[in-house]
Amino acid sequence: MNGSSAKDAERAPPPLEWKFSQVFGERAAGEEVQEVDIISAIVFDKSGDYLATGDRGGRVVLFERTDLKDHGDRRELERQDYPKNKHPEFRYKTEFQSHEPEFDYLKSFEIEEKINKIRWCQTANGALFLLSTNDKTIKYWKVQEKKVKLITEVNIDASQAVGNGRIARSSTNGPTTNLLNGGCSERPYNYLNNDFSFPSGGFPSLRLPVVSSQETNLVARCRRIYAHAHDYHINSISNNSDGETFISADDLRINLWNLEISSQSFNIVDVKPANMEDLAEVITSAEFHPTHCNLLAYSSSKGSIRLIDLRQSALCDNHSKLFEEHDAPVSRSFFTDILASISDIKFSKDGRHILSRDYMTVKLWDINMDSGPVATFQVHEHLRPKLCDLYENDSIFDKFECGLSGDGLRVATGSYSNLFRVFGCTPGSNEATTLEASKNPTRRQPPNPSRPARSLGSLTRVARRGTESPGVDTNGNSHDFTTKLLHLAWHPTENSIACAAANSLYMYRA
Repeated sequence: MNGSSAKDAERAPPPLEWKFSQVFGERAAGEEVQEVDIISAIVFDKSGDYLATGDRGGRVVLFERTDLKDHGDRRELERQDYPKNKHPEFRYKTEFQSHEPEFDYLKSFEIEEKINKIRWCQTANGALFLLSTNDKTIKYWKVQEKKVKLITEVNIDASQAVGNGRIARSSTNGPTTNLLNGGCSERPYNYLNNDFSFPSGGFPSLRLPVVSSQETNLVARCRRIYAHAHDYHINSISNNSDGETFISADDLRINLWNLEISSQSFNIVDVKPANMEDLAEVITSAEFHPTHCNLLAYSSSKGSIRLIDLRQSALCDNHSKLFEEHDAPVSRSFFTDILASISDIKFSKDGRHILSRDYMTVKLWDINMDSGPVATFQVHEHLRPKLCDLYENDSIFDKFECGLSGDGLRVATGSYSNLFRVFGCTPGSNEATTLEASKNPTRRQPPNPSRPARSLGSLTRVARRGTESPGVDTNGNSHDFTTKLLHLAWHPTENSIACAAANSLYMYRA
């Protein structure tokens, strides 16, 4: 290790020690998971106080942070001696049915209700807003608390009630019939007369409700539906920092929407060739820059990321920057293009870096340097000898998501056997932790071997090379390709990760 690498290693933060925090929807031993209950999307809101999940049954479930609410306002906590090591704790808030299965009669195929993506929008007046999408239709939801008054009694003695609103009376000069709605058959008080007046003491049959208590219910209402704009399956939606627009992307096109207008969208990227036989790559993921409303990035099945500027032209056929890493011709194989396909991209919180996930690796890119990634992390390199088997059972087409910590020091992504990995991405860091989605995430974790870093100019290109033997995971166990951790999200401000293992939502803290 040279002098600069040694200094980088000294500056690198120590590895985090991850602990189990919470689990929602934990399965009992031997319990069979229903297909509709499998989680298909996870996302924190910008503040980190809310978490949303979507499943294959078209439902959206919301969770709310409770550890701050129990102690008061966030700013007040900062002024007090509030424990700095307090970690997020969430509770179930509400759920609603976002999408239903549909059938496209023109094209004769069924549209699944599965939630592909969820994105939080800006809150207003205490209400929560979010976008959710399946393969074809995007919906804009408003979740708001509604107060419901409970009435358990009325303001008369129930023992006097005869029925149908009539009250038995004893102190009268003659037979009197009290009618519904406060009516009375006595002529001086006939409410049909123009000289109507209330009797002294009021009508004895007038029944006023007494509010005994109030309940607060959460009501989810679909504000808008953005439909019929995509010929292919929607793989991404992303909010713009302007708070007014968002994009939706399918295999060949990216459309720009205004949140207030559901009847039309503008096509800003179109990679469809004149002849479909010439199709060489498709769009796999797209995301707006977190602070610059004119910038967005999208990835492709060829492993490239394009940064485009909406100020250049209405149709962004030309990119501002292209990020890609070319393999040496001698290393190419039948699987090269499949493995290169990027399944997910994420901007860092400050917008300086882009994190991408392909099948074998996670790469960190600096948007100011398009010569190559500044760091590359091997997720499951030990599966390379089993690529033929992975191709046969379609596992090689699994789309894993990735996450970047709010401070930009670490990245995370999932793997098979319900494992996920956390890497340190600062120069000189050797942090590479393997965790299992269970109540004891480190129970089978072996020691992490040190991994060297090779320099790339003034920056550091970190290569994470696993030492695992082929066909087994980092714990020495055979890989279970049926249990895969595809979806996870990193809390925007704290070292907390939420991940999905089938129908269970696990949360970890460090």
